Amino acid sequence: MNESSKPSTTLVIFGATGDLAKRKLYPSIFNLFKAGHLSKSFAVVGVARRPWSNEELRATVKESIKGEDESLLNEFCQHFYYISVDVTNKESFMELKGLIEKIENDHQIPQNRMFYMAMAPQHFGTIATNLDVTGITKTTGWKRLIIEKPFGHDLESAQQLNTELRSAFSEDEIYRIDHYLGKEMVQNIEIIRFGNAIFEPLWNNRYISNVQITSSETLGVEDRGGYYDTSGALRDMVQNHMLQMVALLAMEPPNRLTPEDIRNEKIKVLRALRPISTEEVAEHFVRGQYGPGEINNKEVTGYRSEKNVDPNSITETFVAGKLHIDSHRWAGVPFYIRTGKRMSLKVTEIVIEFKDLPMNLYYKDKDKMQPNLLIIHVQPDEGITLFLNGKKIGISDLTVPVYLNYCNNCIDTQNTPEAYERLIHDCLLGDMTNFTHWDEVETSWSFVDPISKAWESNKTDLAFYDAGKMGPKEAFELLEKDGNHWWKIANKVNFNTSC
Repeated sequence: MNESSKPSTTLVIFGATGDLAKRKLYPSIFNLFKAGHLSKSFAVVGVARRPWSNEELRATVKESIKGEDESLLNEFCQHFYYISVDVTNKESFMELKGLIEKIENDHQIPQNRMFYMAMAPQHFGTIATNLDVTGITKTTGWKRLIIEKPFGHDLESAQQLNTELRSAFSEDEIYRIDHYLGKEMVQNIEIIRFGNAIFEPLWNNRYISNVQITSSETLGVEDRGGYYDTSGALRDMVQNHMLQMVALLAMEPPNRLTPEDIRNEKIKVLRALRPISTEEVAEHFVRGQYGPGEINNKEVTGYRSEKNVDPNSITETFVAGKLHIDSHRWAGVPFYIRTGKRMSLKVTEIVIEFKDLPMNLYYKDKDKMQPNLLIIHVQPDEGITLFLNGKKIGISDLTVPVYLNYCNNCIDTQNTPEAYERLIHDCLLGDMTNFTHWDEVETSWSFVDPISKAWESNKTDLAFYDAGKMGPKEAFELLEKDGNHWWKIANKVNFNTSC
């Protein structure tokens, strides 16, 4: 591999003792190291409040990576250093600056500095300001900032945070990470659309009836009750992950496959989303909250009984919505989204339902004739399923649904890059294609804020659903009043329309 594709870098992780670092970042960085995607002269500086030593951090890194060659793991861990920092204290940042400069001098690392904020979002602005005033961001090389969601709590707070970050970093140095954009099949959406002549001519309102995006979890809020009760599914999932998938599905073909051109087309989609007024929210959106139920034959508590959750909480753990994109391509095509916790399946999938033929010679039994469907399986399975109609075997002119299936993670699952691994590597290379631009964040919040405000002013429209179900009945009625229903893949062989 060309050394120019492996820049020498010092990666500073704020929140190095936290769960995200242990579960995602350390294993991802190790996989890049193992695959030869990192320069031999790289360093990782862990930053947190705990009074750890280098050895304690290295032991934690080693513990987070299982089943690997011991000598390779030891070599990897020698690149890690630790410093205890109070992020509100400028003196602590001066100590951090001294450590970074020493590491760079000792290991001949140019001043290419990458900062990863893997800690509570209320500290993002403070950290950026202190990095700037202490001169840590004044480098002779490049500097880049990776920031985790949530990017603000609403439009106003997002604008304030962006102003704080822009005091230290320019827009092209800020990498707002959305791990959904690192998923294999989300990145595959562009290839499916723009790399296949059988799909792109049909990808419009003349041939597509509706689009459905489902992202469901079987888990509850676990240990995130304190955060989640002030956020909810709308802010946690819809404002970022769901709207990003809508943008990729609905965007026009970019002139070139550059980050700027792709981003511009996504922004056009988000700006074309039909605004929803406070009075229209109940007609277009459903918010739900899980109650007690059963998951995998195990009794589970309701949301209001979870740790650090207000027993009278009206925070939504489920959102379903109908979106319209006011563009020439998509006028009249509803985009249905739903996401929630404690549902019957852990799945993220996209269903493209094509319109019926104007005159179908085999349309004898309306209830048994199935529309053509393209399903993009994002997780846990990765792949594509195309549903067609074929002749029923035997002496008959009846039709049966048949499917063409491509399973992406059946081919080489072990070597498929995990989303964080791919996105960290993109940031090292300066590729912003799969990161979120400020214009996307701002436009998404502008769309979501009226919905939040409507729900905050109306405490009576919260729909409840039993844990282990696919959401409240109101979510099904949302589609039924349009003459549609939620599709799902029960398994790769038998196709069911029931949810």
